[in-house]
Amino acid sequence: MGEGGAGKASSAWAVEPGGVALHVRLTPKGGRDAIEGVEALADGRNVLKARVRAAPENGRANEALIALIASALRAPKSTVSIRAGATSRVKTVFVAGAPALYLDALAKLAPN
Repeated sequence: MGEGGAGKASSAWAVEPGGVALHVRLTPKGGRDAIEGVEALADGRNVLKARVRAAPENGRANEALIALIASALRAPKSTVSIRAGATSRVKTVFVAGAPALYLDALAKLAPN
């Protein structure tokens, strides 16, 4: 389907006014903090696959996810927020700022 799989990766995030919305499947207590590319869910949606060491208690896993995404995109933590799915495994994370700043980093996270 073309080079680089841009269609697959691009559906895991969307450029919106004021930033980028990321669709993420989070695995808490995952042994390490990492973003492991793009995964297709059973319903056909594509998400970034992320894991964090933190347990899903008192918002710790969500805080770890925010720190992980901020680090991966070289964005200040204050620009990253969970927009939807705070208590769900599949979340929508919003990164405020100029989308162009983040698109190259996102493409490197999902090279498939």
